[in-house]
Amino acid sequence: MMRTAPVLLLLLAAGTAGAQMYKWKDAKGVTHYSDTPPPASAKQAEVKNFNSAPGADLPALLAEVARSHPVILYTAADCAACAEGRALLQARGIPYSEKTVSTADDHAVLKKAGSAGQLPLLLVGQSKQIGFETATWDGLLSSAGYPLSSALPPGYRNPPVSSAAPHRPSAAERERQAQEAARAAAEAETRSKRPPPANAPPDFQF
Repeated sequence: MMRTAPVLLLLLAAGTAGAQMYKWKDAKGVTHYSDTPPPASAKQAEVKNFNSAPGADLPALLAEVARSHPVILYTAADCAACAEGRALLQARGIPYSEKTVSTADDHAVLKKAGSAGQLPLLLVGQSKQIGFETATWDGLLSSAGYPLSSALPPGYRNPPVSSAAPHRPSAAERERQAQEAARAAAEAETRSKRPPPANAPPDFQF
């Protein structure tokens, strides 16, 4: 039986910054960088995990599968089906990124990714599966070329869990940043106008 959870009832999750980046070229040859998988029409797609332990690169075959069929898991807090899906990925040693859904912006990203509000959502390359079902998830991963048992090197770490939508500073944060920038500019201007010491050489500058 497939298990899902409605996103609208699960708006209390929190995330940290992620660190998996995709690089690809579109039909016009323009290079793009994104933390979400590129479209099917993308050319020369690459994926880089910046959170692996030093020297813990993926084996060649697994790295190739991860580049061509990157795995992203969308979850939310208090979602039992999400926890089961996460456990399956970890048991099989699947390198993946996890995105939490907790805000309206996150929900918009989830909808764009292919779910109208149910979790978990599993993306394997361009394929997707809404809800958790062991056989379906295993089949999707195997079809993409992922091994049945873990081939991850010792010390490998998946990227930290992050929110589905990038953080947008609040009005208060933007005001604080503007004030700090203005203060720094004023201090720099004051320093530039400070007269040199009386015994300084003619070309002395602060």
